Amino acid sequence: MSMQQVMGMMRRLQDEMAESRAEQEHMQADLAASHVRNDELHRINEELRRGLGDNQGQRHRDETEHLTPQREFSTPFSQEILEAVIPNTFAGPKVIFTGMGDPEAHLTAFHTQMVLVGGSDAMRCKLFMSTLTGMAMDWFISLPNGHITSFQ
Repeated sequence: MSMQQVMGMMRRLQDEMAESRAEQEHMQADLAASHVRNDELHRINEELRRGLGDNQGQRHRDETEHLTPQREFSTPFSQEILEAVIPNTFAGPKVIFTGMGDPEAHLTAFHTQMVLVGGSDAMRCKLFMSTLTGMAMDWFISLPNGHITSFQ
C-alpha cells in the first residue's frame, strides 16, 4: 500500500468522523428538542388533569342541584315490621309474582321457601314484598300505611 493510499484512507476516515460528529450533534439537538416538547406536554397534561378535576367537581355540584326532589315511598307495613332487621347473609326467596299468575300458587311457593330458610314473621313480610313486581307491586304499595301488621 502506498503512502498516497494511506493518506486517502485517512481523509475518508476524517470525513466519516466529521459526518458522524455532525450526525451526533443533530441527534443531540433532536433529543434536546424532544425533552423540551416532553416537558411542555407534561405541563399541559397536568393543567388538563387539574381542569378535569375542577370540572368534575362543578359537574357533580350542578347535577346534585338539578336533581328531582327525593320521592317518599309509602309502605303498608307497621312500624314493628319496618324495624325488623334482615341479616345480610340471609338468602331470600327466589319466586317472583307479577300479578298475572295464580296468587295462591305464589303464596305456596313463597311459604315453602321460607319454611326451608326460616325467619321471623316480620322478615317474611319484608321478603314477600321483594317477590312482587309489576301490577302486583303496584297493588301492594297502594295499601294504606301501617295496614300490614303480620304475615297472616
